[in-house]
Amino acid sequence: MAESLRVLWYAARRSTPLPLGTVPPISSLLQLSEASDLNRSLRHNPAHVVVVELDSGRATQLLRELAHEWPEVGLVAFGADEQLPAAYAAGAHEVLSATLAADPSAMVDVIARAARRGRVAGEAVGSAEPDFGLLGSSKPMQQVRELISKLAVSSATVLVRGETGTGKELVAKAIHDQSRKSSGPFVPLHAAALPHELLESELFGYERGAFTGATTAKPGRVELAAGGSLFLDEIAEISASVQTKLLRLLQEREFSRLGATRTLKTDTRFITATHRNLELMAERGEFRQDLLYRLNVLTVWLPPLRARREDIGELAEHFLGRFAAQRGEPKLSLEPAALAALGANRWPGNVRELANVLERLSVLTSGGVIREADVRAELEGRGAFTTQPSKAGAEPRADFTTTHAPASSVRPLKDHLQKAERAALLRALERAKGNRTIAARLLGVGRRTLYTKLEEHDLL
Repeated sequence: MAESLRVLWYAARRSTPLPLGTVPPISSLLQLSEASDLNRSLRHNPAHVVVVELDSGRATQLLRELAHEWPEVGLVAFGADEQLPAAYAAGAHEVLSATLAADPSAMVDVIARAARRGRVAGEAVGSAEPDFGLLGSSKPMQQVRELISKLAVSSATVLVRGETGTGKELVAKAIHDQSRKSSGPFVPLHAAALPHELLESELFGYERGAFTGATTAKPGRVELAAGGSLFLDEIAEISASVQTKLLRLLQEREFSRLGATRTLKTDTRFITATHRNLELMAERGEFRQDLLYRLNVLTVWLPPLRARREDIGELAEHFLGRFAAQRGEPKLSLEPAALAALGANRWPGNVRELANVLERLSVLTSGGVIREADVRAELEGRGAFTTQPSKAGAEPRADFTTTHAPASSVRPLKDHLQKAERAALLRALERAKGNRTIAARLLGVGRRTLYTKLEEHDLL
């Protein structure tokens, strides 16, 4: 969550105020002008994100060093549009243009995404086995890893499919890292996180004067991913007009910036992902059938956690070890009954939800051992996620009954509110069949507010 992020801002020879200085969701912001100070700060008080201003030749080299020495730290490059491709190639997880820096909420979104991708990269590097960060020794996961190795040698478009929280971006990054384009940038773009009117310009870029406010030309993510891979997450959410342009891009390997008269070629590899039924959407006319054919050349289906319950123990050990290392404390152990309780849960949020539950347990549990009662109390306290299958058509609900409850079971009011908010988000997504625009309308909020809430509850 953005509220807990600690950010270091490296700005060589900069004396003007930072645009982040007035953004309240960043809990800690430190401006540094010397690389030695930056490394010293990371050693003694690790940050979630480092923002590097591209104002000198030292900046890209610093990004490379940080990506190598601190893989778990999210890296954001801040600078002019023409500098951003080199920043991606040097290891930046996200880029921040001057336009985005002027929008506090957009800037916080960029920094939060970089923090999340830094955590993912750190987990992958910290794993002793070549599992691409996708843990699990079950047969389904073995098959996924084998398939990743086979698909990586091809340059064809890949469609990664699976429920929310199964690790689709991990698969995309693994395919890139094992491919011939691994030396090029891996550029992600979450299609659902941007309004439709901004997605096209973010994807293809624009020329100066293309629209009001376009004072300079800007390359899109397709250009930034040149020589590497472009990962389009939530591909089902793109508008009809963007679908048409994306189809041409995949067919002809060429595109135009908004407002441009010339055509650009690209050697970018495309990896897309969705949790929605694209075939059904195509039948309803919501998604182009010909685009589906182009996207679905090679497919990876990720199994939900309930289909590989034997991996829960291995995943739990990994997450508990990671959380303990982050706090500098001994790792908690799971008693067999506690592991059985985890194994019996439905896990609609999949591995991401499991990680969240274990992180909470690692903080709240005392005595060095997580017991069955601890697990059940946590799972039941989350309201929407119980250890029993829900009845057909039943909506997730939170139980606020406190009659005859012991004082020790009373939770703070904010916990109940968070639980109710999460349940409402899940109900809206279920009724909207995963369509974020419709879900926002059902909840009576804007798309940006919806995505902020989804990220707060790890539902993206």
